[in-house]
Amino acid sequence: MLNKYPDVLTVDDICKILRIGRNSAYKLLQSGKIPSRRLRGKYIVPKAGVIVFLKNYEEKKA
Repeated sequence: MLNKYPDVLTVDDICKILRIGRNSAYKLLQSGKIPSRRLRGKYIVPKAGVIVFLKNYEEKKA
């Protein structure tokens, strides 16, 4: 899953993966639903955190 992406993702990567806009991506990051850190004013996101978010989303849908 997400093999073509690096281990650390950007907001743009999150938008592409989840097919959402930047505002929605920032809301997910700021709410903590997707784990992230801020580094020099930019969000960095571990790929593993996005995978966990996707799994949790699928479980809630079922």
